[in-house]
Amino acid sequence: MSEPHILFDVSDQIATITLNRPEARNALSNDMREHFDRIFEELRDRAGDDVKVVIITGAGGAFCAGGDVKAMGERDKSPIKGRTRLREAHQRIYDLLNIELPTIALVDGAAAGAGCNLALAADFVLATPRAMFMEAFGRIGLVPDWGGFFILPRLVGLAKAKEMVFTARKIRAPEALEMGLVYQMVGQDTAMEEAREFAGRFKHASTTAIGIAKNILNNSFNSDLKTLLEFEAMGQGMAGTSDYHEEAVRRFREKEPAMFDWEALEAGSAEGAKKAGK
Repeated sequence: MSEPHILFDVSDQIATITLNRPEARNALSNDMREHFDRIFEELRDRAGDDVKVVIITGAGGAFCAGGDVKAMGERDKSPIKGRTRLREAHQRIYDLLNIELPTIALVDGAAAGAGCNLALAADFVLATPRAMFMEAFGRIGLVPDWGGFFILPRLVGLAKAKEMVFTARKIRAPEALEMGLVYQMVGQDTAMEEAREFAGRFKHASTTAIGIAKNILNNSFNSDLKTLLEFEAMGQGMAGTSDYHEEAVRRFREKEPAMFDWEALEAGSAEGAKKAGK
């Protein structure tokens, strides 16, 4: 019996989604698409309980080659059918963009076409030295999908987004880091270990506060000041009633260590890595 096209695991409050078609560079199959729906439904139910952060990655030295080009020649070519297929995909990219948890894409090898936009939909992109990003659609006479028109201009600006789409060229990890597509480089042989360490810092944060802030930030380019201030007021009203906030304030008053201190967590992980290297 063959393995599923997506592997899903929750360990130590970190959910890991692994695209698992290495023989096809993890191109998006129908099985993979349907599995996404079930996974995100489960993640929404478990968010803040036993899941605090999500990592999405690919198996076998590739992140995701995008759509299955071989299967494209066998599809019904009517515009209506094509639109229907994409509308189904839109719900998946919406789920990833808006799930109220921190999301991390760990990219090793190619993230091309829809796979590129799938990676860039995460809140943080970590890349190995051999990672490569490409809006490959132009190479086969198509336009970006899986949210590319929304994601790219917001990450790199309109001019760079046009360059990526019009040229369909490969962008290697160092350039992607410089452009702002990638948040951080990770070691080739320690990629998942580093990704889990990075993800683990969010276990100490308020899932409620991150979820509210993420929802508002995702609407910041589409809303006017008055609307955003109203979102802010509602969000702060909700976050201010959480048990997390109450405990954080108590610790501050009692001069106890903060529940969530990014710099301290980062320094602690660096010291741990230094000791492990001895």
